[in-house]
Amino acid sequence: MTKGAMLILLIGLGMPAFCDDDDDSNRAACQDLPSHAALRSALSTVVTVGGNGGLAFHMWATVVNRDGVVCAVVFTGSNRGAQWPGSRVISAQKANTANAFSLPAFALSTANLHAATQPGGSLFGLQHSNPVNTEAAYGGNASNYGQPNDPLTGDKIGGVNVFGGGLALYRPNGTLVGAVGVSGDTSCTDHIVAWKVRHRLNLDSVPGGVGAGNTDNIIHDYAPNINGNPVSSSAGGFGHPTCGAGAPATAIANNLPLTHPVGPAQ
Repeated sequence: MTKGAMLILLIGLGMPAFCDDDDDSNRAACQDLPSHAALRSALSTVVTVGGNGGLAFHMWATVVNRDGVVCAVVFTGSNRGAQWPGSRVISAQKANTANAFSLPAFALSTANLHAATQPGGSLFGLQHSNPVNTEAAYGGNASNYGQPNDPLTGDKIGGVNVFGGGLALYRPNGTLVGAVGVSGDTSCTDHIVAWKVRHRLNLDSVPGGVGAGNTDNIIHDYAPNINGNPVSSSAGGFGHPTCGAGAPATAIANNLPLTHPVGPAQ
């Protein structure tokens, strides 16, 4: 029985309703992460400036803390329908995934997980673990989606997403504090936007990773179905597809460690 159904039952029986003390403690756990206003400002700036490849669509972004609690959900358009509605939950999944599979000394982006989770990969099936908390994802008043009181805020979303757009967040001193997820465009552009947002938030002191420059950057060495072989291939095991032949996003992403370098842990 859901908490909402239990509340209705208790009221109907004339019994005192309970309140969930965890909600307050979860929100308090977000105090050192970007606020709704800070996240929306960073995302809007990156989207507005452009140069991200892809479709130039409006975007969603979500930040979670180290325990997977959603701290903020934002969008860049004029209203919640100005970007793909489905990307709200996807952005939260990406944040959850990057947080769940990064460590204090080693970061994995959601883009880094793609090849390994395909048939024949060493992590095949990972995307089906840790399912989304559907009550949190789809509950509440839809008019609050993307607002400071988004129903997701203060809840653990769960979910695993294995394409670009999710990045772990590290303070300048190297402390891992959670992750950001971005969705609303091609997966390659989602990764680029997430990288630039993290850079603007000064939470990119990545300690190490599988990408170029010992970062968690996307790796474009994924080759699906080589010579009719049904098993896809990635030379390093952490590859991600390009988003169209000759797509500008490929060059933009490859240059991210130069144009938007990660800050060294101090």
